[in-house]
Amino acid sequence: MSDLANRSTQELSELREQMLREYEALRARGLRLDMTRGKPSPEQLDLSMAMLSLPGNRDITTESGEDARNYGGGSQGLPEARALFADALGAPIDQILVGNNSSLALMHDCIVFALLKGVPGGRASWSEEKPISFLCPVPGYDRHFAICEEYGIHMIPVPLTGEGPDMDVVERLVADPSVKGMWCVPQYSNPTGEIYSDEAVRRLGAMRSGASDFRLFWDNAYAVHHLTDKSHKLANIFDACATGGYPDRPFVFASTSKVTFGGAGLGFFASSTANMRWFVARMSRRTIGPDKLNQLRHVRFLRDSDGVRKLMDQHRALLLPKFDAVAGALAARL
Repeated sequence: MSDLANRSTQELSELREQMLREYEALRARGLRLDMTRGKPSPEQLDLSMAMLSLPGNRDITTESGEDARNYGGGSQGLPEARALFADALGAPIDQILVGNNSSLALMHDCIVFALLKGVPGGRASWSEEKPISFLCPVPGYDRHFAICEEYGIHMIPVPLTGEGPDMDVVERLVADPSVKGMWCVPQYSNPTGEIYSDEAVRRLGAMRSGASDFRLFWDNAYAVHHLTDKSHKLANIFDACATGGYPDRPFVFASTSKVTFGGAGLGFFASSTANMRWFVARMSRRTIGPDKLNQLRHVRFLRDSDGVRKLMDQHRALLLPKFDAVAGALAARL
């Protein structure tokens, strides 16, 4: 259609009529297409249906010998459940917390706890230091931005380069002590598919910030979601921050929402020992503990990190033909 400007009025009228006929033919098919972003298909959800029969009515004992039906077990979740995503998170299990189904809830709690109580290394609660700001690589995730909007945190857009955020811009902006955090989706970020380069990760870990309590909100939502045979290996943000002298900088999040069930998965939070102690102390006021039966169910079904990878291979087999079909149609028609 690149030559529309050169067509006659008659040709444009005929083209319009053709397009209307094609449109009406599509409408007549009565298709109901769910285009919701990030929502697994029924076929993808079916991959994990066996999990609904787990752990079983006689398999309710954790590795430590506790009854998963009862209280106890601590706020960080089952160690065996934490181990499922230890490789993906790049952290030891004692620095990982596994919660209920939503990693977004863990991000929200980190923000609220910081506003009310401050974070390790800070002089006061974030609410006492308002106005505060977050750096927001764009395009980004609207739910991240909605949390900032809800709690009056000013958002500063940062352009993406194809290899992560423009680090020259980030390093300039983060020198302002009112900048307390930065949202990052470091791998396969929507909608660009951005993957942060090793250099970008290194600079994020090493940069000097005006705020001593600056935090990276590292939402590695697609840590295991490889669409091709090539599995990108993201540089470890914990190593980058420790090498740079800021071991408490990263708050890292992930979930199984697009691995098992979107509404009944596991959310993960990983951070330094000091940050984990801080978070668990706040969290223990809110809940006695997470859903251990669901954690045990995931452990029995996935077993280990290799089990996670095998399940993701099945997701890829379902998704790749759809991606190829859409990409092919766009290439042919646009």
